[in-house]
Amino acid sequence: MISPMFICHGSPELVLQDNEYTKCLKKVGKEINPKVIVVFTAHFENKITTISNRDDQYTTIHDFYGFEDKLYTINYPAKGSKVIAEKIKDMFDSNNIDSEFDYNRGLDHGTWSILKLMFPKADVPVVQISVNPYLAMDKQYDIGNAIKELSSQDILVVGSGATVHNLAKIKWEKTTPDTWAVEFDDWLINKVEQKDLKSLFYYRKLAPNAEIAVPREEHIVPFFIILGVAGLNKDLKVLSRKYDYGNLSYVCMEF
Repeated sequence: MISPMFICHGSPELVLQDNEYTKCLKKVGKEINPKVIVVFTAHFENKITTISNRDDQYTTIHDFYGFEDKLYTINYPAKGSKVIAEKIKDMFDSNNIDSEFDYNRGLDHGTWSILKLMFPKADVPVVQISVNPYLAMDKQYDIGNAIKELSSQDILVVGSGATVHNLAKIKWEKTTPDTWAVEFDDWLINKVEQKDLKSLFYYRKLAPNAEIAVPREEHIVPFFIILGVAGLNKDLKVLSRKYDYGNLSYVCMEF
């Protein structure tokens, strides 16, 4: 049994940093030994849930600009797993969730930036899955719930995104967190601990500062998918939590 996780991937620079958060991810990677890693990444969007289906090595996508040259040389040469990709599609089909395969797309930085820290040898097969930010949150939960059995099969399921992700509000020189960002995350964590799914599904109306914290939902969608993978009978563990630039959230959650 390997617990599902929601991991904020933040800035691409994360992979080059040495701090409490990166140390946490490295520690987690050393403590578990998954057969396969399944990643729902905020940087892979599609209307239909799309599953990477391949056994060969992925290319590494550098889907960002304006960062130091070193970031564009990083390679994460993980391979895929057709067996698990096809198992996941069968699970989606059984739960009336539309899905399709992708045979060519590489790993985006929502996937490789965290896996490079957790599993630097790139020796664990990866299945990358898209998100649809326009689905209601209860439907996102259903996507995760459809594949909940994977956790009991020593497969690590990760949602890679962010709780607070508003690049227009970033303050590059600020070293302390903005109150509004902390309040939003406090609310999310509290509702998960209370297992209050109804409030979570309507976070946009109920959570403090939701419109500022989440101007667009692609980065928070993986959080709701992982809630579905975990189900209501799992307790939340916040393994690490910090903020960069005032409000860019770095939260690592295990269920």
